[in-house]
Amino acid sequence: MATTRNESVRRFRALRCPRAGGLLDLSQLPAAAAGNEAYRLFCTPELSQHRADDHHLLTQRARFHLRHARWERIRTAVSDVQCYVFDPEGEPRGTVLLVHGWTSESAFMTAFIEPLRRSGFRVVAFDFPAHGHSPGRRTNLAECARAMLGVADHYGPVHAAVAHSFGGFVGLLVAEGGPPLPHAHKIERFVLLACPNKLGDVTHNFGLGLGLSKAGQRAYERHLERIGHRSVAGFTTQALLNASGAAALIIHGREDTEVPFADAEAIARACPHARLMAFNGLGHRTILYASPVFRAVMNELARPLDHIDTSGLRSKLEQSSSGQEMKASA
Repeated sequence: MATTRNESVRRFRALRCPRAGGLLDLSQLPAAAAGNEAYRLFCTPELSQHRADDHHLLTQRARFHLRHARWERIRTAVSDVQCYVFDPEGEPRGTVLLVHGWTSESAFMTAFIEPLRRSGFRVVAFDFPAHGHSPGRRTNLAECARAMLGVADHYGPVHAAVAHSFGGFVGLLVAEGGPPLPHAHKIERFVLLACPNKLGDVTHNFGLGLGLSKAGQRAYERHLERIGHRSVAGFTTQALLNASGAAALIIHGREDTEVPFADAEAIARACPHARLMAFNGLGHRTILYASPVFRAVMNELARPLDHIDTSGLRSKLEQSSSGQEMKASA
């Protein structure tokens, strides 16, 4: 069922999408100018209203957990990228990348680090360009993907990636390796936390909240297509995941008000290598701090790939102690 305008406006307000100086209405601008302004806002993380009023205080508290990391600045095709490396005791069983969401940073994913490290993995977290301790003020999906590709090539091979929200788009683009990237970096499995399915839904809701006309929306999305070398309509998590050939555990909270739970269901239905685990009572960000989620991630990454059922698109719901899991079944 198509999203109604009221539903889209409500979602926009829940998302608290990027805006500058309270500007929310671009409807009076010519289409090209409105598209340009929307694109500028979209690509400037510090203008995002995703951030709470006490964002800086929360950030400082979160960064405290990076104090034991080995801080390394990696040169990528886009810019220098700040990385944080956590080594296990003894020889690592593999490398896991932590991929944060838009307007966030690695510090907000640190709750996964110690469980992974104690399980024998080397954990590499990094800040996207214009996020966290990485330099820059503006960035976009293509630049973030090129930066992550540089990190993956530097620290690889990569056993798995744990990606939150927008970070799922970025990680899967790196594993798929299509335009605008020069090559893929093979990532065997993903854990996708609260990941949207369609980029077009994100851009539609963003443009609707800014009052873009159809022509203004098209002008805005053309900027994204220019840098991404592919259509907005065709940019989906399910397509990227299938093209990458990676196995994936999809974890999503039923109470997520920013990315609908239906997105996770759609990805799981469309991808034979994907399994869905649903949690009650968790929202878009609280999913990053819930102990049942940590246990699910640890269990997933400990499983050999040949023990993961990828037999087809048919699915069933199974009750579990931590939520509900949809997985492929023979």
